[in-house]
Amino acid sequence: MTTEQERALRLATEAGHILLENGAEISRVEDTMEQLCTAYGVDDESFFVLSNGIIATGQHYARAKHIPIKGIQLSRVVEINQLSRDVSAGSCSLDELERRLQVIRSAKGKPWWELVSGIALGVAYFCILFGGSLQDAAATLACGLLLGLFMAFVSPNLSRLMGNLFGGLVGGLLCIAAYRLASATLHLPNMIIGTIIALVPGVPFTNGMRDLANEAYIAGTTRLTDAFLAFLCIALGVALALIVDGWVYGGLMQLGAPMVDAAMSAWYIQLLAAFIGTVGFAILFGTPRRYYLDCGLTGMAGWAVYLAALASFSVVGAAFLGALAVALLSHGLARWRRCPVTVFLICGIIPLVPGGGIFWTAYHLVNNHLPLAAATGFTALKVTIAIAGGIILVAGIYNKILKTKHRNGQS
Repeated sequence: MTTEQERALRLATEAGHILLENGAEISRVEDTMEQLCTAYGVDDESFFVLSNGIIATGQHYARAKHIPIKGIQLSRVVEINQLSRDVSAGSCSLDELERRLQVIRSAKGKPWWELVSGIALGVAYFCILFGGSLQDAAATLACGLLLGLFMAFVSPNLSRLMGNLFGGLVGGLLCIAAYRLASATLHLPNMIIGTIIALVPGVPFTNGMRDLANEAYIAGTTRLTDAFLAFLCIALGVALALIVDGWVYGGLMQLGAPMVDAAMSAWYIQLLAAFIGTVGFAILFGTPRRYYLDCGLTGMAGWAVYLAALASFSVVGAAFLGALAVALLSHGLARWRRCPVTVFLICGIIPLVPGGGIFWTAYHLVNNHLPLAAATGFTALKVTIAIAGGIILVAGIYNKILKTKHRNGQS
């Protein structure tokens, strides 16, 4: 192996590093590294990619890199994708590859004010999706702004699990404080459900499903475990917020059945809320601005299918069909826009995530309503499995089509 080939292998590993820490699935990391090496004449490389590490070897090269999970920036995934295309087209020298990788790595994420605004818009409109009134959405918007500041300036200094735990606690306390100030006009469950959606681990959950579909079982299982622990920490944080309120007011809060505001349940308002809410999460995940419209339409389409399916199917069946629609549209947009499917899939799936299950499970556990907690938690688990099924089914079909085309092209 020549010095230039070793350099190509090192730069391919660096590209994989950037992809993995910014929300790319395992198959994309491996494919990109192999494409870069092939373009520069390295044909004896071998890569082993896990959810938090890369092992790369060549004839006279071996390197293992631990890659901690950081804040997701999908814009970097998009830039690496375009860089890989340019290299495969033969329009990028090794020097240019190294320079562009340095530019991508050093690129700044969204400014804090845009991030906080995206979180606030996302949680306010998702509050409407989950049955909240206009007053609930306005209060959730204010809570979202404060939670966004916490996520922008405090969470990065904590471990991921502690960030989710304290995020759930802060979000819960903010909503409870707003509810105590104006309890006659607000519905606390709708506010908390909308607010904690900002903490939902959409990236590890979605990529875990795609990794399983691509037969990367170790990475898929690891990422799904990470997502499950995040859900657990969010629920624990909300439960602690309810306990703190109980200490202050001398008893645990008693809440009635979930409320659905009739005025906000009109189909056109629901679709608009899904669109704007999904755009808010596209901002949170660092999606390039030119894809905001695509992400919003993906989330809106999935929610439209979900609402339509509720007339004939259970919540679980409707979630499966909604996830199926999101996955199909995401793959179609990825081909049309020449962009990683991850960008559209991660953002578009968020409206279907069972945030209500997280809140009600925590609430019933705190109040020792164990049968209700078990029932609510099991329903949320079934919805989660249904969403996963929709993603895996479409990914499996798409991968089969790609393999067939690749085989035919070689024959």
